[in-house]
Amino acid sequence: MFVPRLVRSVFLIGLIALAASCSSTRKELPYVDEIGIERTAKDRLLESAADSPVKAEQRGTFLPLAYFPVDEGYRVPAQLSPAPGEAALEMPTSRGERRQMRRAGQLKFSVKGQMLTLTAFVEASDRQMTRLFVPFRDPTNGIETYPAGRYLDLDRTATGVYDLDFNRAYHPYCYYNASYDCPYPPAENRLAMPIRAGERVRPH
Repeated sequence: MFVPRLVRSVFLIGLIALAASCSSTRKELPYVDEIGIERTAKDRLLESAADSPVKAEQRGTFLPLAYFPVDEGYRVPAQLSPAPGEAALEMPTSRGERRQMRRAGQLKFSVKGQMLTLTAFVEASDRQMTRLFVPFRDPTNGIETYPAGRYLDLDRTATGVYDLDFNRAYHPYCYYNASYDCPYPPAENRLAMPIRAGERVRPH
């Protein structure tokens, strides 16, 4: 899970532990059950962690988190075409800052019969590139999902082939708490088709 530099915390350590514990069940559970366990565990962490991005007085508003129904049609293989020269750019953030990022490459994939692309990024200072950050926007923003978009994280692979799972798309922390500084997805990562998978806003 991508967390801005200034907000790495015990909560992040908890999320890493959560991801590790959930990954150990992936070969033992049906996919839908696996996703459900991850979501329940994240709710518990957001509810109980002292440094949760969801303030105590806001937990009744945001928790439990809302999601689209799990749809395996939104889990697809994606091929990463590396970016020549690892081109850099400034990514605007929710607090008016400019985050220095580098393009790791372009992910090419197909969802519901439509060919799509998304650029994967790493922070400019990250030379290891062990984890890719994929922010994106789509037509659900501002209606069914956070207006500024959602995120995906991918562990770097040696093959360049990725398991792109929009059922694991999540809202940035600034959705819950304006004190967080979250990068906005660039124009190149605005999808034309709605992605009704992953985290959504709670229906009124």
